[in-house]
Amino acid sequence: MRPPTGQQFTISRTVDGSELRATITEVAATLRELTIDGVDLVEPFPEHARPAKGQGIVLAPWGGRVAGGDWQLDGATQRLPITERDKGNASHGLLRFAPYRVLEHSASRLVLQATIHPQGGWPFLVDTAVTYELTDDGLLVTQEATNVGTERAPWACGAHPYLAVGDTAPERLTLTVPAARVFNAVDLIPTEETLVDAMDASAPDLRAGRSLTELDVDHNYAGLEFVGGVATSSLLDGTGRGAELWQDAAFPYVVVFTPRDFPAASGPKQAAAVEPMSAPANALNSGQGLVWLEPGESWRGHWGISPVGF
Repeated sequence: MRPPTGQQFTISRTVDGSELRATITEVAATLRELTIDGVDLVEPFPEHARPAKGQGIVLAPWGGRVAGGDWQLDGATQRLPITERDKGNASHGLLRFAPYRVLEHSASRLVLQATIHPQGGWPFLVDTAVTYELTDDGLLVTQEATNVGTERAPWACGAHPYLAVGDTAPERLTLTVPAARVFNAVDLIPTEETLVDAMDASAPDLRAGRSLTELDVDHNYAGLEFVGGVATSSLLDGTGRGAELWQDAAFPYVVVFTPRDFPAASGPKQAAAVEPMSAPANALNSGQGLVWLEPGESWRGHWGISPVGF
């Protein structure tokens, strides 16, 4: 039987005697596995399964949701397919179920490419690429887009990894996100941006770290603290072992999602998605963080996941 996510691509690298290993899928350029010496740094899913709750997928040409699936282009309403029926939104972009093609595949590096063609609600032609590379510091991901059409095109993107520390129980994990601001939201559509200090427990301040089991979060965060050009979030156990997710200035937003019904292989559990985003949800309507690419113009951003304490 063929995997529902298409071809499975493996890359690996030995760092200080430890083996870093990643598996990426053809469909959605999904990060299916990332391990160090067999310990999961992201929530994995089996080859015969489909990703749950956006697990590991690339989001393009928008992240999150477009409210009602409609947005305005030069005074004309663009109507995107509704892919989140319960809330009536267009969710997670146009490549969630699309196959990518391989441009390069070596022992420690994989480059995948997909074109977003003109379609309902999206009258643009954009080439996209995702590079996964294992380095001495961990996994480096590069997301790129080039407008290959004749009209300027809007662009936003992101990714949907769930961090993990092997099979460590949620009550032993601490989630830290260096964000000073958060968006209020109505049905997951951001409204005004405010300081985390002013929010209630549904969108808590995560800068000092919070126990994962204390959190019930599904919010867009902003105001990230960049140190040395990157903002770094982490999921760590009580010994300081775990995974760090970093993002560069091309990704100035992050979505934090802590579902308690994540369908892990061992059964439902609480998980922690830390999603680097170039723009908050509904950017096609709000314009916040949205980039307009002129014909021939390109965009590039980087993020990655590093093991800590191994």
